[in-house]
Amino acid sequence: MKTWSGIPRIGIAALLACGVSDSLFAQDPSVEQQASRKLYNPPPVFLADSVMGMTVHAPFSKLRRDRQAETEYRRGFVTYTDGDADVRVVLRARTRGVWRKANCEIPPLLLNFVNDSAKKTLFARSDRLRLSMHCRNTDDYEQYVLQEYQLYRVQRLLTPLTFAVRLARVTYVDSEKGDTVATRWGFLQEQDDAFTERTGVKLVGQKGAGPADLDPYESAFFGVFQYFVGNSDFSIRELHNVVLVFREPHHIPVARDFDWSGAVNARYAKPNPVLPIRSVTDRIMRGYCAPPEEYEKVFKLFRDQKDAIYALYRDEIGQLLRPNVVASTLRFFDAFYATINDPKKAQRDIIGACLGGSA
Repeated sequence: MKTWSGIPRIGIAALLACGVSDSLFAQDPSVEQQASRKLYNPPPVFLADSVMGMTVHAPFSKLRRDRQAETEYRRGFVTYTDGDADVRVVLRARTRGVWRKANCEIPPLLLNFVNDSAKKTLFARSDRLRLSMHCRNTDDYEQYVLQEYQLYRVQRLLTPLTFAVRLARVTYVDSEKGDTVATRWGFLQEQDDAFTERTGVKLVGQKGAGPADLDPYESAFFGVFQYFVGNSDFSIRELHNVVLVFREPHHIPVARDFDWSGAVNARYAKPNPVLPIRSVTDRIMRGYCAPPEEYEKVFKLFRDQKDAIYALYRDEIGQLLRPNVVASTLRFFDAFYATINDPKKAQRDIIGACLGGSA
């Protein structure tokens, strides 16, 4: 078995390819639309179907203390092995997040690559990447990272409008002290501007979107997907853990950040106290309302993809999760399928429980 920086090349379903298909509500774009789309040249880091190994060298003793609202970039570099060659890419890194800055040993990082250094490397044309990492240096918290990564894989099975991610075995080295801080699973994620360029949509930064602004199918899909993973930590109107994009003639909400979901069930995750649930594993429908027929299309999509979704938890990536984590996650999914396969439950808990304009 070939290795990349000592990490086995694990077969993963292709994360993306050149010419990603259009949104599900517009499967047959006009010739003019196709011609007007800029030819997209994908970053190499998201083309491979393998786990990568990398080492992040940065002043982690300083990054640990960077917890204010606006943090500065710290100089560092990334190294990885490509065949027999050792590759070094210069970057700047800063901490990100709100809750995580206040609570994690090291907050997650935004990596900003130096273009000249990144040329002809895996990080060419990447510019900036999110690095999702363990909040605390324990096995439990590492499992949360893998669980969230799995949900991006599930999302990718269901819609092309999902952020590109790449699983990595990451070693963190303090560049000032020379100490190894940790070696843990993490994943890289593309930034908003790269996502919109790849998918051919426009990023919308204005808050306040309501049900009438959204594509009916995409709105139904968004709400059902959040219900499926048990995520209530989002707001379309406030753009909290939601990226809003525009494709004529409607806006489309795209879900991201699932570590507070019931499917992950992190020990730190608690629902907003204003919600009538006691645990993140208690599902609640918080998506906007859409026509009933759109929900039926979404339910069919989930039914059609059920075997493929469950297979993700049995493949080589799924096997990185503890058996009890896999078992509890699939039981959580089973409860969702029991709901959508029962018309009365689906009407009561999803279709009839949607929000009219406050999500």
